[in-house]
Amino acid sequence: MIDLKNISLSLNGRLILKNVSLHIQENTTSVILGSSGAGKSTILKAILGLIRAQSGEVIVDGENITSRPESEILEVRRKMAMVFQGNALFDSLTVEENTGFFLKEKNKSITPAQVKAKVDEVLSFVNLTGNEDLYPDELSGGMKKRLAIARALALDPKIILFDEPTTGLDPINSKAVLSLIEKLKERGTTSVIVTHILNDAITIGDVLTIINEGRVVESGSVKKILNTKNEFVKEFFYEIYQDNSFIINN
Repeated sequence: MIDLKNISLSLNGRLILKNVSLHIQENTTSVILGSSGAGKSTILKAILGLIRAQSGEVIVDGENITSRPESEILEVRRKMAMVFQGNALFDSLTVEENTGFFLKEKNKSITPAQVKAKVDEVLSFVNLTGNEDLYPDELSGGMKKRLAIARALALDPKIILFDEPTTGLDPINSKAVLSLIEKLKERGTTSVIVTHILNDAITIGDVLTIINEGRVVESGSVKKILNTKNEFVKEFFYEIYQDNSFIINN
């Protein structure tokens, strides 16, 4: 579904990504882990075509977007949706209005009845039915995140990119959001998640990729990562989760 082939990317004269290769299969959940400033969010922007790599190739759903003009990248971008860390909801719109906001932009001929049907479908999927008339300020943090996911799902994307989806949420809401992301596979959705929370990655990741200073340190299944011989990865896990270091040994 997504292939990054030896991409390098500089911003303001600083090399952010260094010869990064990443293969993301269809209908899987791939998690990108790393400390702050490691280049995780830049990878999401490269996949969306918001930032151009200076070298290498970015291929999304069989389309090489590396040197495509913006008009052509826009067509590929329509296959994707983004769930931002801060949710990016419209405070003046209700849950129902937020969810259906971009549907008319995607399909000019869609009818109000079709918008309502799609909104009802995705709100049911994220367990927000009955909250249609509430505003974002009336929602809990977990409900806001589920609303952001519903808005992304309304566009029927093949790929959803998540930037730190559980940051700031309590354990119960974090678990609900992670369960929802896992459930996306039922819809055939490919999920790419950037996070620094190790337990989240282990819970839902089919493939984990560890990034450090713009380079891929190691990538593979949870079992492979947890049994790594790579000293940096072992240190990374211990430094963040010293209290849960038993995970590394199990």
